[in-house]
Amino acid sequence: MTTRKIDVKGSAITVIKVGTEDYISLTDMLKAKDGDFFISDWLRNRNTVEFLGIWEGVYNPLFNYGEFAIIKSQAGLNSYKLSVKEWVAKTNAIGLRATAGKYGGTYAHKDIAFEFGMWISAEFKIYLIKEFQRLKDEENNRLALEWNLQRTLSKINYTIHTDAIKDTLIPPLVNKKQTSLVYASEADVLNLALFGKTAKDWRDANPRKDGNIRDYAAIEQLGWNIGNIGTLLSY
Repeated sequence: MTTRKIDVKGSAITVIKVGTEDYISLTDMLKAKDGDFFISDWLRNRNTVEFLGIWEGVYNPLFNYGEFAIIKSQAGLNSYKLSVKEWVAKTNAIGLRATAGKYGGTYAHKDIAFEFGMWISAEFKIYLIKEFQRLKDEENNRLALEWNLQRTLSKINYTIHTDAIKDTLIPPLVNKKQTSLVYASEADVLNLALFGKTAKDWRDANPRKDGNIRDYAAIEQLGWNIGNIGTLLSY
């Protein structure tokens, strides 16, 4: 689980990654609310319950509609009380999370957190969305930089690979066809050692992807490949 922080109107808001989804701390968001206000107050509102039910219906195939119907029928009553843990336990909801530990508190999927932001203030909601988008832009820029670095390493790796084969394995008197066979054979040795498959195996399994197997390798794999070319060619 990765953890990041965004600053919204002077309040530090925690954002965690759960799988591929972003969850935002409602506990941190509450600190920006004037006066006494609790997540349970928001959760007991009928409009909130309806919104959560619709969201879960769209994204959660295991949502318990039976328990949701009971909760919805009671929402808004003075005697109605519901905690996040109870909501999750009864309905098998995935949009809200109550966690313990270092980053403990109540977290909501970003869609729900944005809705909760309106309960803080309309201004807070707008700045929350703005700062969250800035965070995602920074992440995308970093991923793009890493991807470009990976591509560069791939090209360097290929040059080292072919030069090593030329200097070490190819006899002086061979024709172009024979040279190509040597390159292909040695490339398969490295690809099998690193990826567990040949370049042809990868192309057959990924007919719609552009490039080659090395274009989709992790930086750690490419680094291993560069560092071990000489070792493999020495056998």
